[in-house]
Amino acid sequence: MVEFQPHEPQNQPHSQPYGQPQPLPPYAQPQQSKAVWPWLVGGLVLLLCACSGLGVGGYLVYQAREDAPSGPSAGQTLPPVTADNWRDVLTSIEGVRDYFSPGTLSQNHAPGPVDYPQQPPVGGEHYMEWQTCTGMVYTEPIASERAVHSLEHGAVWITYRPGLADADVQALAGLVSARDYLMLSPFPGQDAPISVQAWGYQLKLDRADDSRLTAFIATARLNAAPEPGAPCSGGSTATGPLPAAGTAT
Repeated sequence: MVEFQPHEPQNQPHSQPYGQPQPLPPYAQPQQSKAVWPWLVGGLVLLLCACSGLGVGGYLVYQAREDAPSGPSAGQTLPPVTADNWRDVLTSIEGVRDYFSPGTLSQNHAPGPVDYPQQPPVGGEHYMEWQTCTGMVYTEPIASERAVHSLEHGAVWITYRPGLADADVQALAGLVSARDYLMLSPFPGQDAPISVQAWGYQLKLDRADDSRLTAFIATARLNAAPEPGAPCSGGSTATGPLPAAGTAT
């Protein structure tokens, strides 16, 4: 690119200006100073306020995240459940208690009542007859020994403490009714309003609308079965405790 230079008159020294610059009016510089400082001060104040706001806002957002509950009830997305990962998915649900360990839950039949370490029980010795679990809604307590046999077949057993609000009981009944490998019954003495059991796993809840309940069912139902393919139909529909050994029917 060619640069064009301004033509300078010959025989005129470079040091000579073309003309004397006009002096600024006496008040121009003071006015400029007075005009700039308020803007600078105001800008600094706004900047400090903005930084403070961001700091407070950031803390509030962080605190909200810290206080927010975890798990599916807070929007946790569970991965697709497969035969290979269902245990990992189930135990990732907040509050799930893992009682499963190979060889610790006996699958033997017992002739009468069993003293279970968990209440409601999650596995172990059980009566030879299972509790029908084809979406049954029992309004009276059922024998734990039959219910545990149903868990062995892959059922999920939902229990609630007597006195639970009618709305919650109805919500649980609607969740269970006519769905195979599910059953519902009251369980006197349990330490949580609602408890849900699969073979080797348990989750205790305060409300029927807790999304962890449906996540537990979707993950454990049938998958937790030590005897996959065993039926839920054809069992007992009796309520009440199991009679003493030798008298049960």
